[in-house]
Amino acid sequence: MGIPFYPSVYEHAAYLIGRSPGEVSRDSELLFSAHCAAHLQYGHSPIVVGIDIYNLEAEAYGCVVDRPSGSGIPAITKPLFDSLEEVGDLDPFDPQTAGRIPMIIETARRLALRFPKAKVAVPVSGPFSVAVGLRGVTGLLEEIALFPEEVSRFLINLVEGQTRMCKSITVAGLDIAFFESAAAPPLLSPQQFRQIELPALKETICRVSAAAGHRVPCIIGGDTLPILDDILETGTDYVICPAETDQGAFMAKIWHRTDVAVRINLNPNTVAYGSREQILTEVDRILRFAERRPNVSLGTGAVPYETPPENIKFIKEYLDKSSV
Repeated sequence: MGIPFYPSVYEHAAYLIGRSPGEVSRDSELLFSAHCAAHLQYGHSPIVVGIDIYNLEAEAYGCVVDRPSGSGIPAITKPLFDSLEEVGDLDPFDPQTAGRIPMIIETARRLALRFPKAKVAVPVSGPFSVAVGLRGVTGLLEEIALFPEEVSRFLINLVEGQTRMCKSITVAGLDIAFFESAAAPPLLSPQQFRQIELPALKETICRVSAAAGHRVPCIIGGDTLPILDDILETGTDYVICPAETDQGAFMAKIWHRTDVAVRINLNPNTVAYGSREQILTEVDRILRFAERRPNVSLGTGAVPYETPPENIKFIKEYLDKSSV
């Protein structure tokens, strides 16, 4: 049995139907068609339904998501709040009516019916990633330096909204894909991660897992080796080994925690722009890290928009042959 391969398809799904990420992100029919096309091409699971997956909750609170021209990914360029004092006791959004969340859940339900053998998941952001959208990166980092306890309370206050969203997802019979890459070093130092982010992250993972009825993955990209112990402290049973970290050291550190699934990510630039020889070299490099370790898979990180589909299929075919 070979190593499973799980490409992460978000904005790339729009490319497969010849539309821009901005167009697909806001149109339920285009979103459905794009993720259908991706699954028919790659047979991947889970199907994570979305394009700009980190914007959903901040938009539900009131942030404006700018739609760029061309193949750019929609982004929040202006924070909703100019200070923590403005935030106050932020009321949780209603996932049944707020922003694009109802559309994403309904599209995910349609995909689950279309592909009953695939796992279909709705993206959910961690508290720090939501806070970045609401307060902006620069403003949030300044307040972490000046008012760390207030920021920690702000993050805790966001947990209820995420929990409500997750309950709506599970009631719809869908899975949850939990992401928190904004919190990774170097944006936060390991000490800041532990002191400011970890309490809210643990509470969120605990409550989201309770809503789902099982432990949920905690997907954090970036240089996560320095915070790996803290990530595991959340109780998650699924992490990624990002391309941006020291993957050899990461795998050595988690090697004996075989109760935790690890997806080791290829370099996304190699996947998108590399030659066949470069892609094979990168895949073989990852396979050496995974050799003889149970509960491990290979991933791509977020597949860039313009990635040639034949590159993804080439990797899949190579891994299928390797398992024979």
